[in-house]
Amino acid sequence: MNWQLNTDIDNIAWLHFDNEHNKVNILHSAAVKELDQILDELKNKNPKALVILSNKEASFCMGADIHEFADSTDLDQIKSHVISGQAVMQKLADLPFPTIALIHGFCLGGGLELALACRYRIAEDNALFALPEVRLGIQPAWGGSVRLPQTIHPLKALNMMLTGGMIKAYFAKKIGLVDAVIPKRQRLNAARYIALNGFKRSKHLGHRLADIALVRKCVAFFVRQQVLKKANPAHYPAPFQIIDNWQKYGAKGKEAYVAEVDSFMHLLAGSTAKNLIRLFLLQEQLKASGKKVEEKIKHVHVIGAGTMGGDIALWCMQKGLTVSLQDKNAQALSRVMAHAADNLIPDVNGDGIAHADLIIEAVFEDLAVKQAVFNDIKNKMKPNAIVASNTSSISLAEFPYPIVGIHFFNPVAKMQLVEVVHTDTLPEDIRNKALSFAHQIGKLPIKVKDCPGFLVNRSVAPYLLESARLIEEGMPIEQLDKIVTDFGMIMGPGILIDLVGLDICLAAVTNLGATAPKVLLDKIAHGYLGKKTGEGFYTYKNGKPVKMHTGTDLSISSEIVIERILLPMINECVACLGEGIVESTDEIDAGLIFGIGFAPFRGGPMQYAKDQGYEKIYEKLKSYQEKYGQRFVPKSGWDLFVKL
Repeated sequence: MNWQLNTDIDNIAWLHFDNEHNKVNILHSAAVKELDQILDELKNKNPKALVILSNKEASFCMGADIHEFADSTDLDQIKSHVISGQAVMQKLADLPFPTIALIHGFCLGGGLELALACRYRIAEDNALFALPEVRLGIQPAWGGSVRLPQTIHPLKALNMMLTGGMIKAYFAKKIGLVDAVIPKRQRLNAARYIALNGFKRSKHLGHRLADIALVRKCVAFFVRQQVLKKANPAHYPAPFQIIDNWQKYGAKGKEAYVAEVDSFMHLLAGSTAKNLIRLFLLQEQLKASGKKVEEKIKHVHVIGAGTMGGDIALWCMQKGLTVSLQDKNAQALSRVMAHAADNLIPDVNGDGIAHADLIIEAVFEDLAVKQAVFNDIKNKMKPNAIVASNTSSISLAEFPYPIVGIHFFNPVAKMQLVEVVHTDTLPEDIRNKALSFAHQIGKLPIKVKDCPGFLVNRSVAPYLLESARLIEEGMPIEQLDKIVTDFGMIMGPGILIDLVGLDICLAAVTNLGATAPKVLLDKIAHGYLGKKTGEGFYTYKNGKPVKMHTGTDLSISSEIVIERILLPMINECVACLGEGIVESTDEIDAGLIFGIGFAPFRGGPMQYAKDQGYEKIYEKLKSYQEKYGQRFVPKSGWDLFVKL
């Protein structure tokens, strides 16, 4: 059972959405089929009005069941399901009596399409709305791309669909998405009032103008140009398909609904949607790995108020934890405290160690310094406290007693991934508590076995080293970064090195046993450490890189550049899998996408290798070994993918 229907003394029908055995409501095929039958029943009963509401505590509806699209390869079956869902929403919209969606919490995707099919919408003040399908490489297909521009100003509707971002209840009221915002205690009375009295709306000028084809063409051109600044249609076709459909049909008529389904199916069949949907499911898996322990961390003690330590402390504070930040450098503490609130405690002497549930070391990447820190912690911490290191490259086996690695990525506020690193001697409950902590503070935890560099830095190091070699050979940094971002990476290697810090990259390279390129050593020798010092491979002004216009090196093709920097990364990923550092290619892809911004639409390095053909990648490595040297030698682990 997914729905509960009852009728009150005023002949108002109350339809409660309540997926059995689920914590949230999902419009899976069984729920949609059941709703279809209930709507037929209601049409025959002809009540005074219908109110649709949710019995789930945190949400109205989280949308359609993504697994039904991801797990099936039968496109005809999926299309039939989509058409059926769209028809059910139309049946709801066609009911001859008032229909009201009474919304609280999350109202996303198919849930918002359900609400849009109702005549009126009432929101509690905690409601959040979104059509996030574009983030999965698809578009709304149950009438949302047609009804939303009919309901609110078309430009605002396009913005919601093109970004997939959530809006809050009061903004939803301001733009006309909901008719009223009310506190929880008044929600039933508000729904009853509108059921009995209705609600008057005025049509916005934007809707009248959108009826004019020439106006739509001009607006669509402007919107398309703005989207082109952020997305390549060859990589992310969904937003451009949404714009094209609106321009052509103006969110009116049966043709618009047919085009919606056709566009959805076309996008779903493409590689971008397949990879982004897979990425969404991987994200859910990582979140689930952080839910094994219910006990929450209350007090975090961070040692080191540098860039990483300070940002970790601020992030934990923003997530509601009490945080003490230890550093002997008062100036470093003051820098962090300037951005802090009451929950962050400056701690010169390390008094917070004795009270903390979790202690995170985040000092400079120097083994001797870190070892001294852990020796100091041991006799001060309370029983059962967790001790962790944010080291980015040093093996945990180098420390004086078993600890867990909780490795954040820079910038902490933007990068979702946290590597939870464990040794064979670390108790499982400590590892699970660390995974749970990462989830508690809104990060995506990935379980990684201890080795120098762990998964992400170990895999990205050869990518950055080969990029540096290209720069030494004369390739302008801006050209290299453009080739890489045109390929689909969120940022180029030059920007990435500057963001991480050239000194941190050098420490990582050294700890991994690799030879640092001269161009990196020269920059560091001159004090150019990256964005944090205002200069690295780029010069920074107001936090943004200054364009240098250094020309173009035509002696090497973009294809060879991409192969030279990606092959070593893929090679190292294969080695990590072969050594059991991670358990699956899924974890590798999630780690590199969420950790360094590997092109999401390509699905990660291992998915990219699979799409190119593992044999082809392996043969390319051997070819490049002959041409460029031993750094391209295929590593152990390739026997998992090719016959050797």
